[in-house]
Amino acid sequence: MFKILLIRPGVTEYDQQGRIQGTLDIPLCDDGQRQVETLVEELRTQPITAIYSSPSQAAEQTADEIGDALDVKVKTLDGLRNLDHGLWQGMLVADVKAKQPKVYRQWQEQPATVRPPRGESVGDAKGRLQAAVAKLVKKHKSDGLVALVLPEPLASLLCHVLRQDALGDLWNRRNGSAPWEIIDFLPQSVDSK
Repeated sequence: MFKILLIRPGVTEYDQQGRIQGTLDIPLCDDGQRQVETLVEELRTQPITAIYSSPSQAAEQTADEIGDALDVKVKTLDGLRNLDHGLWQGMLVADVKAKQPKVYRQWQEQPATVRPPRGESVGDAKGRLQAAVAKLVKKHKSDGLVALVLPEPLASLLCHVLRQDALGDLWNRRNGSAPWEIIDFLPQSVDSK
């Protein structure tokens, strides 16, 4: 079994406002900074050997604080970038729901069938994520706990890939998600999907 410690970054103002962040580079807000401080204390007992971050300001800030506190090097990987929501980025989720109710409902029920205007499909993001995880599995084999700091919806997509969780409503996942969790999986399962 291979173990990944999935860490969700602290919140941003966009998260608090209900905006679609996607690949926009938004920093942690004050509440997000406090969440990271709590997160650092919770993770002190975990045997983390490596930390990889999504290339977004909030994820990198979260990863850097954890890495500094635990004396673990942090590396940012482009393959871990968040799902590109194209023209929806920066919009309120409520605005997408009001302006495009059919597409919004489809995104909630079957996100894999929707490509945001000028954005990336869930399938494309899934392929990129699988490739990045497969490289990490090869690199780290079974030595210690590898941490990935991923924003939503990429964090939920990782759970889908590794545990075959249902995708569900990717925009509302953050509210009910734990700030961190350990995912056990068979390494060969990453390549076979």
